[in-house]
Amino acid sequence: MNPLYSVAEIRAIERAAAATLPPGALMQRAGQASANAALDLMPFSTAHAKVLVLAGPGDNGGDALEAAAHISYTGAQVTLIHFTPAGAASPERMAALERAKASDARFRAWDDADIAGTDWNLVVDGLFGLGLKRPLTDEFRALAEAVNKLSCPVLALDIPSGLDADTGCVVGPDGIAIHATHTITFIGNKPGLHTCDGRDYAGLVDVARLEIEAEHYVPSQLHLNDVKFFSRHLRARRHNSHKGSYGNVAVIGGARGMSGAPVLAARAALNSGAGRVYALFADEALASDPGQPELMCRSAGEFDLSMATLVVGPGLGDARHAHDLLAKAINCGSALLADADALNLLAVDPALQNALAHRPAAVVLTPHPLEAARLLGTTIAAVQADRLAAARTLAARLHAIVILKGSGTVIAAPGGDAVINTTGNPALATAGTGDVLAGLCGALLAQGWPQWEAALAAVWLHGMAADVLVTEGLGPIGLTATELIPAIRTALNRMVQHHGR
Repeated sequence: MNPLYSVAEIRAIERAAAATLPPGALMQRAGQASANAALDLMPFSTAHAKVLVLAGPGDNGGDALEAAAHISYTGAQVTLIHFTPAGAASPERMAALERAKASDARFRAWDDADIAGTDWNLVVDGLFGLGLKRPLTDEFRALAEAVNKLSCPVLALDIPSGLDADTGCVVGPDGIAIHATHTITFIGNKPGLHTCDGRDYAGLVDVARLEIEAEHYVPSQLHLNDVKFFSRHLRARRHNSHKGSYGNVAVIGGARGMSGAPVLAARAALNSGAGRVYALFADEALASDPGQPELMCRSAGEFDLSMATLVVGPGLGDARHAHDLLAKAINCGSALLADADALNLLAVDPALQNALAHRPAAVVLTPHPLEAARLLGTTIAAVQADRLAAARTLAARLHAIVILKGSGTVIAAPGGDAVINTTGNPALATAGTGDVLAGLCGALLAQGWPQWEAALAAVWLHGMAADVLVTEGLGPIGLTATELIPAIRTALNRMVQHHGR
């Protein structure tokens, strides 16, 4: 089910497996797997293919040396830039170096002009692997800059050099990483390939388990999102049903000048299957929504909050009556999703946080990094430096399902389970898409979905809708939140047709 492993977990699996295998077996397997991946990215005839292999000073460089030897056996013209270890090399790496020297691969000192002036068919990045803790500097930085200017495919071994495998951050405040078009990662998948900067640098990711026995793998609390996690809740609608069968959603927001946010959330809830949807306004209520007249527009202060699943926060503002509406919502027994201004109000009121953490009904929080930073009393940079830790800390502290939005959205549960989402693209980086996500998740909660599965499905569908629209040429530049809503409806219905019961 797409588990993800931390660097420490990968190291433990590697040690356990290596203890049962001949010396160097895992490096040889990694080299062969890398060569196979490289061949898939090269022209059909490799006789004149030009391949640049970068072999760093550590064991990741050993994987690259093994790969270079295997690639050269196919007839490709392999140029190998090799960096000698500062200290003693591992015996496995020394053996890999001898195999590379015995092959037809040509060892060359690196030269920026030589790299730029060659029409490469492929670059294999084996400079640095999981152990990198310092930013790329000096010749490694210059080499990364040179590679990043090339237009050919770039295959990273294990992880793109310069990227943190745990967090997905480029290492260092002014760091650099190699932009890979493809990554073959060894033993198990890593979170850093899929969140923060990871999706920009890793490209398409494939996992080579290196034939390690299943008994060496530890259970993981971290996974990539997958339809399998929530498909059992996708149900075809019964003929003998009515609007009351599919729940009520009430979106609470709409301070003066911000009525669009709750309208977007309410429209998304309606188009995602909720039976009845109310748009509740903190200030003067709209008479109706001309674009979606099925919505019922009311004053938030006069509504019985116990009769609906609550989506609180879109355009709510920070006035005293907004605070009171949030407190009222927290204290009622309905399922609750808090977004936007509701999160900002929570951040400045420990009493509200305590009430939220102790309420018995379902709670989902949907912060972006700034909102998460306010709730945690830290900075955006600190949140982004370890998105997994930030989401897990918030989930545990507030006893809620937390959806930390961003590239590789993280969904975390209070017990530590976490999922990184794989759908979505930069089209979502526009105002209102968070309101749409909140309404979608609220609709699933209203239809009886458990909060964990509702969060996973909402984030997956939200991103998938954006992916489909971009494929159809409607983005990523200029896509609007309003356009997402019918695409989400289509994606949801198709999923029910395919997976529903």
